[in-house]
Amino acid sequence: MTVRVHPTALIESDVTIGPGTSVWDNVHIRHSTQIGADCIIGEKTYIAYSVKIGDRCKINAFVYICNAVTLEDGVMISAGTIFTNDRFPRATTSDLKQLRPSDPDEQTLPTLIRAGATIGAGCTIGNDLEIGRFAMVGMGSLATKSIPDFHLAIGHPARSVGCVCRCGQLLMRFPETPTFESELTCSACGLEYRIKDRVVTELTPP
Repeated sequence: MTVRVHPTALIESDVTIGPGTSVWDNVHIRHSTQIGADCIIGEKTYIAYSVKIGDRCKINAFVYICNAVTLEDGVMISAGTIFTNDRFPRATTSDLKQLRPSDPDEQTLPTLIRAGATIGAGCTIGNDLEIGRFAMVGMGSLATKSIPDFHLAIGHPARSVGCVCRCGQLLMRFPETPTFESELTCSACGLEYRIKDRVVTELTPP
């Protein structure tokens, strides 16, 4: 399988793109980025240098992915999502006489999106955090803390309100009490889970 790159896309040096991946119009991919196989990079998306993207990821249009972001396999990043990597950014030195360099430093904090996770349209994703396996961040949310595996998180800031199946179907809304236990079968695909105190365990992983 070949890599398909639109003629308007800008691909810098030392970028690795896996077979079957499509890069659409006006995408800009900075140097030293790694992109896996069978991915889709939507139009007008910007991917900074040294970003790591796994196989079969779907990145929609107008996404901004900064340095220090890693996407594992099967991640979906919906349109208009913005990643960040600096909690206290400044344009210049404190005397306002020099621009600060854009190279990574001790203030550059990582973000890890685990396999199968989905980030909804128009989200802002903070740094020094992890979005868990098959977690789902609802559209327009602001993620400032890590989100556990299979959790559905929404809001400003994003908070876990329930959990979802591998297939994306809502399994349950979490009750108000912090202590509970339940076993559930996904109505869409039949996979089974145990949820205990908001920790989701797969009983029948594929």
